[in-house]
Amino acid sequence: MELLLSTNPIAFAIPALEEPPIVLDIATSVTAYGKVKTKAQRGELMPEGWMIDAHGNPLTDPKRAEEGFLLPIGGYKGYGLALVFGLLAGTLNSAAFGRDVIDFNKDDITPTNTGQVIVALDIARFSPVEAFKRRVDEVIRDFRNSQRMPAVDHIRLPGEQSHAIWLERSAHGIPLPDVLFKNLQQVASELAIEGLRETPR
Repeated sequence: MELLLSTNPIAFAIPALEEPPIVLDIATSVTAYGKVKTKAQRGELMPEGWMIDAHGNPLTDPKRAEEGFLLPIGGYKGYGLALVFGLLAGTLNSAAFGRDVIDFNKDDITPTNTGQVIVALDIARFSPVEAFKRRVDEVIRDFRNSQRMPAVDHIRLPGEQSHAIWLERSAHGIPLPDVLFKNLQQVASELAIEGLRETPR
């Protein structure tokens, strides 16, 4: 068993005029490794389909994650995406890729030489900016108001739920599991800095 591909995330952000922007931020694996760590922290099992072990069997215990692999989205298509984005973000930039990648979950000392590839498009080169954003609004509303299947009460756009969470947490704070809160307080104490302020739930 040899791990040569990571989650290799892909992110897109497209502005709108009155609606929240379209923000798609995904891993090329079925789930991000951070969610595996969260499951382990909470003492929960992972659903089948997130990871497999070295023999190809489903791996559902997040505490055994080092024994397995995150599965790619869309089977071989996700594998292809992870490979291509790794080449663009890593190899093209002379950053680490494949065997050269440092697993910061195990090694937090060695420099990781992590690479990114970023493409920024100037909307004005294609269309007046306000007109483009207005058309994005129209697309968003078309999707949101399209005919729904039975039992579907809402059609979400990429980034919509995260935007709502951001608004809610900006107003009311960020909920943390008790274990994580205590760990962060302990780190603050060790560093002799102010800890987090706890507010009533």
